[in-house]
Amino acid sequence: MQMINADQVHNLLDFPGLIEALRRGHLESPAETHSHLMQDTATGTAFLALPAWQHGKAMGIKVVTVFPDNPSLSQDTPAVQAVFLLFNAKDGRPMACIDGTALTYRKTAADSGLGSQFLAREDAETLLMVGAGGLAPYVIAAHRAARPSIRRVLIWNRTPAKAGQLAAATPGAEAITDLEAAAHEADIISCATNATSPLILGEWLRPGTHLDLIGSYTPDMREADETAITRARVWGDTAAKICERSGEIVAALASGALRRGDIIGDLYCLAQQQCPGRQSLDEITLFKNAGGGHLDLMTAQFLLERLEQDSNT
Repeated sequence: MQMINADQVHNLLDFPGLIEALRRGHLESPAETHSHLMQDTATGTAFLALPAWQHGKAMGIKVVTVFPDNPSLSQDTPAVQAVFLLFNAKDGRPMACIDGTALTYRKTAADSGLGSQFLAREDAETLLMVGAGGLAPYVIAAHRAARPSIRRVLIWNRTPAKAGQLAAATPGAEAITDLEAAAHEADIISCATNATSPLILGEWLRPGTHLDLIGSYTPDMREADETAITRARVWGDTAAKICERSGEIVAALASGALRRGDIIGDLYCLAQQQCPGRQSLDEITLFKNAGGGHLDLMTAQFLLERLEQDSNT
C-alpha cells in the first residue's frame, strides 16, 4: 500500500488534469455512495465517513474531522482534516492511504471548476471569491484553469485582513470590502463560506453571471438568497444530494420557489450531454457544489494514475 502525502497530492493533481479526469469520471456509471455523520452541535465539531464503491473497479472511504475553531487556535491546523483509503474492488487489496485534507481541497475546487467549464461564459474575465479560508486559493486556481479568460480576481471576506492576505499571495487579485459592488462586476461568483444567512443577493446578479455555491452543506446554512435561486437556472454536482442537504436549495424547495423539476441536472448529465448547459450569454447559471464520496474516489484513482506515470518517467 502506498502512502501519499499532501505535497504529492498537490504536485500531482494539477487542475487542468483533474478537471478533465472528473469530466471523464462522469461518463461512467455512478459509484454507490453513503455517508455517516456524528456531530456535536454545541461546538460544531463533526466526524464523518464517506465510503464510495464503483463495482468491479475501485472502492474507497474518506474519514473526516471538522473542528471549526482550529484556525483561530493555530494557523497550521485547518478546520477540516481527513484521510482517504483506496482499495482494489476486484480483490479488496488496500492500494493507497492518501492525505485526505489535500485531496479534499483539490477535489472540491475541481468540482466547481468543472461546473464553471460547463456553465460559465467562455469570455468570463472577473472572478469574485467570497471567503478567504483554506479552500479559497484552490477554488480560484480551479476556476482559472476552467476559464483561462479570467484576468481579474476580487476577494471578499468577513475579516478584511484575511482577504488582503490571500490577495497578496494571488497574482492578479485584489481584496475588496464592498461585496455588492463587486458582485455587480463579476462574471463568476464563487462562495466558500460557513454562512448561515445569505451573503449574495439575487438582485445583485447581472445577466450572464455564473454563481458557484460551495458552502451551505447543511439545511441550516445559506450563501445566497431565494431571489438568486429563482433568477438562475440551477444545476448541482449531484442533483439528488443538493435537494437533501444544501441550505439554499432545501429552503427554496420548501417554500415552493423552486421545484425539483426546475433543477436542470447534474455533472453526470452535463458530461454525457443528456441535459443542456448554458443556453445564452445573458442567462444566470447556478452550480451547487455538494461534494460526495464518488468525487473523492474519482480523484484518488486519478492521483494513483499520476503517481504511476511519475514513477515511470
